[in-house]
Amino acid sequence: MIGAGVFYVWVPAAAAAGSGVLIGLVLAGLIASLNALSSAQLAMSHPVSGGAYAFGRATLGPWWGFSAGWLFLAGKTASAGAIALILGGYLWPEQARLVAVLALLVLGAVNLAGIRSTARLSAVVVFLVLGGLAVLVLVVGAGLVGGSRPAVFDPGTLLDAGWSGILQSAGLLFFAFAGYARMATLGEEVRDPRRSLPRAIVIALGLALLVYGVIGWLCIIVLGPAALATSASPLADLVGGAEPWSSIIRMLAALACLGSLAGILAGLSRTGLAMAREGDLPGALSRISPTRQTPVAAEVSVGLVAILGVLVLDPAQLVGFSACAVLVYYAIAHLAALRQPREERWLPRLLQWLGITGCLLLAVTLPWPGVLAAVAWLALGLLGRALRLARAARRP
Repeated sequence: MIGAGVFYVWVPAAAAAGSGVLIGLVLAGLIASLNALSSAQLAMSHPVSGGAYAFGRATLGPWWGFSAGWLFLAGKTASAGAIALILGGYLWPEQARLVAVLALLVLGAVNLAGIRSTARLSAVVVFLVLGGLAVLVLVVGAGLVGGSRPAVFDPGTLLDAGWSGILQSAGLLFFAFAGYARMATLGEEVRDPRRSLPRAIVIALGLALLVYGVIGWLCIIVLGPAALATSASPLADLVGGAEPWSSIIRMLAALACLGSLAGILAGLSRTGLAMAREGDLPGALSRISPTRQTPVAAEVSVGLVAILGVLVLDPAQLVGFSACAVLVYYAIAHLAALRQPREERWLPRLLQWLGITGCLLLAVTLPWPGVLAAVAWLALGLLGRALRLARAARRP
């Protein structure tokens, strides 16, 4: 979770909601918390690769599971492409696509080395990024206290953009929270998953909520909604763009993107593995490396598709599509948690109903091109699956 979003997503969210981005952040955190709890409950009973794809198949049926997996693959592949391009923009703006392709190749190789390699890389990245963000908060906070950076926030403007803008900002900010349930897609490779996965999900989400809350508040307090909405690098602007802070923040952003990409590619390949095992994707994608026990074919395929996205797509336009697809994915996860038998449940059903409502509400209030693209992608996948099953039924 502590990845590219914290360096990027404040800009489109502030453009949608102004100061109301602070309310949007609370709503996004609330929906993410509900999603995390349902994902943890499901992961305890279904510690297998695939996340909501596997959960949906087990509790709702193959069509629901396919819908979840299909949306996850599209949304997270779009997210991977966007984050890789953000990384390139921070490190070498003139050659952003080249840097993005190289990053995808390197991180794909890391994931092929095994989930322990991915976890070690993520641990180093998070340690460095959190340390850098903590120093940034201290420096900016000292400026506020000392009066060198006067606050420009007016609490009376929180609702100026209306609830439609606030809800849209919450959907966009949800992009920054994505990652907490990605651990559930790695269930087969975790020791004691029924104990480890729920604890990891809840603790990681709590830490991310704290970090994002502080950073978002500082962005509004110091920059103001108008400047934030047009900022090219909001966290660098927090310190006035002065060197060496600007360069340090660019490096932190690049590191955060690397951490996000490593986790996204790992989760995508495991969902592809699970779908291939069930016949919803080509069977060749279910091949497992005999030495590293990683889904080598799915890893390579996901990397190639992400590289294609980097070469032809714009990251700014991908965030809405990714958020919409993933919100519907989590709505299906809530439905799956609702259908679990009593002995597998430890959450009240009301939380799942709230999660479904919240996910779908945020999804439909996102920018309409992303919503239409997600609907079209889901319809294409369902039609393709129906045709494949019809052809299989006609075979002697």
